[in-house]
Amino acid sequence: MRLVIAKCSVDYVGRLKAHLPLAIRLLLVKADGSVLVHSDGGSYKPLNWMSPPATLRTVLPTDAELEDGVVEQWVVQSTKADDKLIINIHEHIHESSHDLGTDPGLIKDGVEADLQRLLAAQIELLGSGFTLVRREYFTAIGPVDILARDAQGAAVAIELKRRGDIDGVEQLTRYLELLNRDPLLAPVRGIFAAQQIKPQARVLAEDRGIECLTLDYDAMRGVDDSASRLF
Repeated sequence: MRLVIAKCSVDYVGRLKAHLPLAIRLLLVKADGSVLVHSDGGSYKPLNWMSPPATLRTVLPTDAELEDGVVEQWVVQSTKADDKLIINIHEHIHESSHDLGTDPGLIKDGVEADLQRLLAAQIELLGSGFTLVRREYFTAIGPVDILARDAQGAAVAIELKRRGDIDGVEQLTRYLELLNRDPLLAPVRGIFAAQQIKPQARVLAEDRGIECLTLDYDAMRGVDDSASRLF
């Protein structure tokens, strides 16, 4: 990756036109060919960019551009369209290059598969006397995350989400409608379990007779530090 801090102006020319006036900015040139223009604000989003595949050429400024103070011009050309990113550099402040190697990608912690595995192993969190039937219980419209039986032996379908919203409730509703057609399972009730459940989802679930359960992921995996809690 090449990092350049420069005083520059930027013009995007193509299907859209955009202009960034002269200012000090960070220019990122990535190994995949993308070029991003960042300011010292605006969070992670670049002010402008050219997505790969693209080529970068450094050209000499015209006489008029030299008179305006341009010392170097970058032309970043998209290889799939006529779009160009033209960067007029007036002053180089810093430049460095770094080989970042192959990135292994983002490994998410607390995904639904982890919640499913942990809840299956700690099925008593659903209530006293619960027993696990199986994970990923197959139906014609997709697998139910967990199928269990309560202390009275009644079937219970559990839908798991990291963040529970209305779509998750609708999904569980469809599963319940299908499962309750099976005379070997019916009646089947539902539990909507998540680390966070949005208020609208909770209202919809309770209106449909679905129980809501908020899961403490850290406690489930045994890293909850009760000594650091205020309550």
